Formats: sequence, C-alpha cells, structure tokens
Amino acid sequence: MNASQGSIATRPGEPGDERLALVNRYLRRVGYEQDQLIQTLHVAQEVFGYLSEDVLRHVAEALRLPESRVFGVATFYHLFNLDPPGDHSCTVCTGTACFVKGAEAIVTALSEEFGIVPGQTTPGRSLTLGTTRCLGSCGLAPMVVLDGEVHSHQDAASALAAVRAALAAVEQV
Repeated sequence: MNASQGSIATRPGEPGDERLALVNRYLRRVGYEQDQLIQTLHVAQEVFGYLSEDVLRHVAEALRLPESRVFGVATFYHLFNLDPPGDHSCTVCTGTACFVKGAEAIVTALSEEFGIVPGQTTPGRSLTLGTTRCLGSCGLAPMVVLDGEVHSHQDAASALAAVRAALAAVEQV
C-alpha cells in the first residue's frame, strides 16, 4: 500500500498518521469553517488518495456537520472517489475528437482485457480505469493518460500495450 492509499491508520485525534495531520492542518488554516467542506474533501482526497468512511466521518466531526451532509456531498460530485484507487490509473479521453478517432474502441478493449468498466478498479487493485469528457488537446486524439503521462494518437492495441507494460513493470520490481 502506498502512502496515498488506505484508510485512516489511527483513530482521529491519535498520533501516528501524517496524512491525517495534513488534513487537520488545512482545517485549522480555514478555521473549521463549514463552507470549506468541498475544498476540505479535495484536500483529504489528495492526501489519502480517496475518501474512506473514516475520513468522511472525521471531516464531518471537524466541521461540525451532519455525516449525512458530508457523505451526500462526497457522493454527489463525481470528482470524489469513495473507493481506493489502483496502483495504476488509466483515463481515456472520450471528448468529441477522441471519440470520433476511436476512444470507444480503446475503452472497450481495456474493459474486456481487465474485466472492469470505467470507474472501477481491478479486484487486485492493480488498475483503475476511468474516462473523461475532454483533456483539451484534440490534436493529439485519441488520448490516454496512464499514471499521469499523456499518450497521444492511441488505438486499442497501443493503449493495451502501454497498460500491460505499466503493470508488468510493477511485477518486475
């Protein structure tokens, strides 16, 4: 498990988890203001990699908000992840230019190969597959972002090869 994954290692308020300390530092900086809920959730997700139930409960308690409101906001916005991400992340652009040039075939190939649909993570948490509406570089269509690295002018075969190579690199370590 890397430093950005996992749930709160200690109970809120107990020493031992620097990630929790970072969230608490942010909360202190904004004065525990309730109108900072969305930004606090962004900070927590950046620190932990996703928003576990423990993290959501901690934010609710710290901001003096009902858990239902915090959970409601976290589940309403698609930018928040409630499940731990995979060790690798693959996002396929499905904007108009990418779609016209074959993004759907890339998504289908990746889904079939790894047995997941966009928004899911493989059972062993090796890969999270996602899609996005537009990456803003239509001249590079179709695009795939693999572990933060942009791969341009992709097709199903090249995208599969890139993901397989990324997964194989981890296995060799």
